[in-house]
Amino acid sequence: MPRANSSVPRHRRHRKIIKLAKGQFGARRKLFRTAKEAVERGWLYAYRDRRQKKRDFRRLWITRINAAVRQHGLSYSRFIHLLDEKGVAINRKQLSEMAIHQPEAFAKLVETVKK
Repeated sequence: MPRANSSVPRHRRHRKIIKLAKGQFGARRKLFRTAKEAVERGWLYAYRDRRQKKRDFRRLWITRINAAVRQHGLSYSRFIHLLDEKGVAINRKQLSEMAIHQPEAFAKLVETVKK
C-alpha cells in the first residue's frame, strides 16, 4: 500500500494561519510557526479584552456620573444609594449619557433623588 502524505491538508491549514497573520510584521507574517504563535496570542488577547472592554466602559460611566453628581453636591455612592431607595431603575450607561448630553434632565433627576 502506498504511503499517504498530508501535503494538501497541511498546506491548507498553514495557508489559513498565514492568512490570519496578515497584519503582523516580518517573520510573524511569513513563517508558519511564528505566525501560528502570533495568531494564537492574538486570539487570547481578543478573548480577554472582550471581557475587559465591559469593565473599562463601566469604569468610564461611573467616573462621568461621579463628576456630574459632584457638581450638585453629592458623591457617586450616595447618588446610587438614593436612586436605589427611590426605586429609580436606570443603568449607568444611560445615566452617563444623560449627564453629558442632557445636563438639565440630569440635574432634575439629582434634585428628585435628593428630596
